[in-house]
Amino acid sequence: MASRLTTSNRAGWGFALPGFGLIALFIILPFFFAFALSLTNQRLVSPNPTEYVGLQNYGDLLGLAVIELEPERLDDGSIDRDADGNARYPRVRSITRSDDFPQYSGMREWFRWQSGDNARVVIASDVVFMKALVNTLTFVAVVAPVQAALALVLALLINQKLRGINVFRTIYFMPVVVSIVVVSLLWRFIYDGNDGLLNNLLAGLTFGAFEGRDWLGDPSTALGAIMAMSIWQAVGFHMVIWLAGLQTISPTLYEAAEIEGAGRWQTFRYVTWPGLRNTAVLILIVITMQAFALFAQIDVMTNGGPLDSTQTLVFQAVERGYGRQDISGGATISVILFVLVLTISLIQRWLTREKA
Repeated sequence: MASRLTTSNRAGWGFALPGFGLIALFIILPFFFAFALSLTNQRLVSPNPTEYVGLQNYGDLLGLAVIELEPERLDDGSIDRDADGNARYPRVRSITRSDDFPQYSGMREWFRWQSGDNARVVIASDVVFMKALVNTLTFVAVVAPVQAALALVLALLINQKLRGINVFRTIYFMPVVVSIVVVSLLWRFIYDGNDGLLNNLLAGLTFGAFEGRDWLGDPSTALGAIMAMSIWQAVGFHMVIWLAGLQTISPTLYEAAEIEGAGRWQTFRYVTWPGLRNTAVLILIVITMQAFALFAQIDVMTNGGPLDSTQTLVFQAVERGYGRQDISGGATISVILFVLVLTISLIQRWLTREKA
């Protein structure tokens, strides 16, 4: 028995070795190479020699600080206000460009809020990167649960023994096999602010009361529009995974639940959902990784605009690495993204672990 187990193990490792080799060649080694580049000032084309800068690139990206501004006052001590009655404050650059505050040198305002009469201002070393980080996390937080839930609903609907159900499966899965570039171009026309399909449809449903808007040209709607398109495009892929999980649940469990008089919700809660636990973990991790890799939609539809409202980490990494020829900056963003995805995946795995 021991000999057969050893032989089996050798065969298993032999079959797995090519896969491990590819992972090491295309994932592990590039990660360490990117980490090494992030510790330098490497540029794509530069006459200057590459120098070791340590963690400076990480500080340039992640540097944050909060400063408090007191309102300007008139000679009588009252607060100086503008025509709208808002208090006037010193310009942030009077601090970030002052020799008295070298720790804030080069930083710019990200956002602010009121604290009594004073204003608290968050300044960042790289505001665009911070916007990209927030946009990426927002995209993941919205798309992952919504896409997973919608895919589960579709899987439950098409997991029926009805005539013509395969037609619906094909329709739902069709956007997945179409190039994401083609889908992005199609939806850019749908979102067009002048004569787009969405504006015409909403105007028709409201009998002309809805005024058309430029969905991708408005900072308040651009990211949401890309979220909606991304959910629609990939929901069919995750529907197929849910469907595969549903078909592994033994029909005898449903028969037992029916005999016990369980309703649809009780059947789903105590039979279907427990049987889909491993599938749910897989889908959640896959959607999270795909959401963090958001790039093609941004590149085709908005190019990171308007006003950096659709910047993402992957788009920033490519833009800096090749657009600005800042290889070290792009590598630094890639390392941060890798650590972020790994951390969130481990947290998801821990939260969905089997509890004794």
